[in-house]
Amino acid sequence: MTVLRWLGRTDYEATWAAMRALTEARNESSPDELWFLEHPPVFTLGMAGRREHLLAAGDIPVVATDRGGQVTYHGPGQLVVYPLLDLRRLGLGVRALVERLERSVCRLVAESGLEASARRDAPGVYVGERKLASLGLRVRRGCSYHGLALNVDLDLAPFARINPCGYAGLAMTRLVDLGIDLDVPGAALRLLPYLVEELGVAGPCRWEGDPPLIPGNP
Repeated sequence: MTVLRWLGRTDYEATWAAMRALTEARNESSPDELWFLEHPPVFTLGMAGRREHLLAAGDIPVVATDRGGQVTYHGPGQLVVYPLLDLRRLGLGVRALVERLERSVCRLVAESGLEASARRDAPGVYVGERKLASLGLRVRRGCSYHGLALNVDLDLAPFARINPCGYAGLAMTRLVDLGIDLDVPGAALRLLPYLVEELGVAGPCRWEGDPPLIPGNP
């Protein structure tokens, strides 16, 4: 059984604390979980993050967190997916997890006849030279948390206040700019089957929370 949670728009630090608590408490029989959500506007710094990549945070809060990577932005209109997985049970290493998350997004984009790709030197998903999705993970006790941020229709302006993922001038893009007309719940639904297949999570899957547009949910 894999638990799927739709959390809606939820505070970054509260969600981070919940992920850590679940990871600390789980054991070998705990189900894997995939969390789908949005965050209010926030810049997050990974463990390797350097403050000089924060150019002008302004009124957007900055949170130093325990994921990998540099600085990124989260905000409304961005689908965030947190895979809370027992990697040992799934037989996955960190590199394989990154590649499978990236491949899931590439497959979603391919539905529209477009090509997206990953870069080994800068994890994430790109369409041409523009970045569509960012990745930052933490593994503790053989289990993963943090995860994937896919730009659906969010305001991209805050990315100009940082060097995204530590790269000055890195251009960002969104599904809406690619002609893929989805809202955040719709993007979650379209991405879900690719995530389940790529990650090899155990079925069946059970939704908890109140995810909109899920078949069978009122």
